[in-house]
Order: sequence, then C-alpha cells, then structure tokens
Amino acid sequence: MNCFMFPGQPLSHGTEWPDDPDFRAIADIVRRRAFFDLEGFSWIGTGSTDNVKLQVFGTAMSLYRFWILRRENTLPDFIAEHSMGIYPALAACGSLTEEEAIEMTFRVGVCLARMGETRSYALGCVVGLCREPLLAIAENHGVFMANYNTSRHFLLSGERPNMEEAMAEALATGAFSARTFPCDTPLHTPLVGEIDNELRGIFADYRYAEPRTRLVDHINQDCLSAADLGDFLREELQRPVYWEKTYRALRAAGVTGFVEVGEGDSLKKYNRWIDGEMRS
Repeated sequence: MNCFMFPGQPLSHGTEWPDDPDFRAIADIVRRRAFFDLEGFSWIGTGSTDNVKLQVFGTAMSLYRFWILRRENTLPDFIAEHSMGIYPALAACGSLTEEEAIEMTFRVGVCLARMGETRSYALGCVVGLCREPLLAIAENHGVFMANYNTSRHFLLSGERPNMEEAMAEALATGAFSARTFPCDTPLHTPLVGEIDNELRGIFADYRYAEPRTRLVDHINQDCLSAADLGDFLREELQRPVYWEKTYRALRAAGVTGFVEVGEGDSLKKYNRWIDGEMRS
C-alpha cells in the first residue's frame, strides 16, 4: 500500500514555473479564489503577508503535483497531512474541490495573520535534543511544542522574544541546531484559541464530502470522516503536529510506499530518520 503525504507551508518558493496546462489551471484558480499571482508571486489588490503567500503557494503546488500523479494513474491508499497540508489533502481525497481548498488556505491564512498585527511571533526549529529536555525549555520560556517531527527534530511556536531565549537555552543544552523564524501566528499552540470564533466561521462555510481515500489526521492518527472535519480543522491549528506517531501508525497499517506531494522533501527526510530508529 502507498500513502501520499501533503507537507505544510514551505519556507521559500522557486523562480521557475512549470509550463503546462495543469499549472496554468492551478494558477488561474489561485488568481480567482486567493487574489494572488503565482508567477509574479504578488497579490492582486490588497493581499496579505509573505507567510500567507507561502501558504497559498504550498497548497497550489501540492494540488498541481497531485494532478500530475493522478494523470499518471498513481493513486494512494492513504493520505497523510502535516500542518497546513490538510487543505490540499482535503481536495486530494475529494472532501473539498480544488477551488475550495485554495480559498480556504487564503481565508485561514489571512485570519491567522491578523494575530501578528499586535504581537511578534516566531517558530523555533531544534535539531538534536530529545523531547523531555526540550519540553522543559519550552515551559521555562513560555513557548509551545508545535511539531513532533522525529525523536530529535522539533518545531516550537510562541512569542518572538521568548523564542529567542528558548533557542539560546536549547543550544546551551546541546542542540545541534536551534534556529528562529519569524511568523504571523503561533501555529499549533493554544494561543490560536483567541481567534477560534473567526476560524469556526470560516470552516462552517464549507460542506465536506466523505473522503474517498483514507485521510489520516496528525493528532490522533485516526481516519477522518466528513463529520469530523469542521472540528478537526479548528483543533489542528491549536494542537501540535505529531508526525512521527503518524508515520509509525501508517507503517503499522502496512504502508510501504510514501510519496511527498508538495514543495521540498522535508517529510521524506523525517521518514528516513524514523526508519533508521525503527531498524536499530
């Protein structure tokens, strides 16, 4: 069995774009539903932040690559999603249309970005420390564990001054790497709860079809149904991503092939690390 993995927001974008009908069709959807010019990487009108640009770009490229795979008759037995990869994953499993997935990414991104208008937030990427010492560091500095990617690769989220202090302590404690990235909002933390009502309103605007492919969530590793989706979409923005647990659960379910459907290869790299530990 195989699994298509949909990654979250990329950190950057390329400068060369595909020249084919599928990409042009996706770019047209992005212009109409997210008011964004993919090729110029610029807003059409007022727009939003650079982070929202990358979120829309990530969903668009995941959908484009899914279309290519589908055209080649490569279809998954499972779909897994990481962070904001849930939006193209919903289109890939048939719960939303591609247009709805692009629109939802944009609307959620704009809503999240408003949190950054009054506070400065950051993500902290830590490699080399185990979970327990990093949990203690997060608690010491009032930040939160956001992504459990492998046993030694984590993402923290919170207010920027606190994050910089946490990264300094992580390095002093023995981390191989501890880097800070500015962001609009403290994704995957309880702090997002302050805009829960706005998010509830966005997700209530859509009707979700029953997934045609098993869609595995990154919190409890359950297969999501249409009835689950509205609540899950809110909850996943306020709780951590447990990628290592998700990958192990898929392996235990008999999945042997994994295809990353999006920009970059971060999930493949996490999987190789986890596989190495499973073999040792």
